[in-house]
Amino acid sequence: MTSTTPFLIIGGNGKTGRRITQQLDARGIGYRLASRSSEQRFDWYDESTWSPTVAGIDTAYLAPPVGPTGLAQAGKFIQQAASEGLRRVVLLSGRGVGSPGRDFAVYESSVELENAVRASSADWTIVRPAWFAQNFSEDFLLDYVLGGELRVAAGDGGEAWIDTNDIGDVMTAALLDPKHVGETYSLSGPRTLTMAEVAAELSTVTGRPISYVDLTPEQHVAELVEFGLPQEDAEAVRDLFAVIRNHRSEYVSEGVEQVLGRAPRDFADWARETAQTGVWSA
Repeated sequence: MTSTTPFLIIGGNGKTGRRITQQLDARGIGYRLASRSSEQRFDWYDESTWSPTVAGIDTAYLAPPVGPTGLAQAGKFIQQAASEGLRRVVLLSGRGVGSPGRDFAVYESSVELENAVRASSADWTIVRPAWFAQNFSEDFLLDYVLGGELRVAAGDGGEAWIDTNDIGDVMTAALLDPKHVGETYSLSGPRTLTMAEVAAELSTVTGRPISYVDLTPEQHVAELVEFGLPQEDAEAVRDLFAVIRNHRSEYVSEGVEQVLGRAPRDFADWARETAQTGVWSA
């Protein structure tokens, strides 16, 4: 694969996509960035934007939207894109998709999306990461850290939080090396932490008290909706946290080492370095 091969990055402004584009830039590899605000406008819910986005593209990185409706649109998109000449796709999925006991709508929809990718005429690689450590510094959990309370419905379950820089490294390798075609990789950090343990780690690096408030699933949805999240998306977040709450995510996955030949970064090391950026100083 040469540096002139056209790549499409959908979700390039997100936590993983941004890290992929940084790596492609460093290698001098061209790509097409597609989003609602990019030069090449792309909208999951405006199908008229799909064909122009994939025209002339060989390989795509796909970060689907949250919620069953968005995941269903992503499945339709990949089928259409493959029929129009897309040869390879690297899909961002989620750890635990397809496992027994994931009976929530968001997981059922994720299984359907993965099946659509596999059933398309395109070659594929599926990457299933654990929850992102950067959710506490770049996403909706940042406000909770700044407010001193992690208010989620995770119970006392643990999660093997992963640094998205590790995910970006894996995704870039999957995009650039055809040896990853047909592989499904599950990624995580090197150990599991409960939300109470995460709060303790963040308290240590920020130098101020951060506590964990265990909400009921119903309370969690209500608060997310109050913050402006659509009901369907709020319920999808609830379902994702239910996996932690029900102790179904308390395990370590080996995908980072499989792809990169090194161990993933520990949450404590990530938190220590992130604190030095000042993101939690507000």
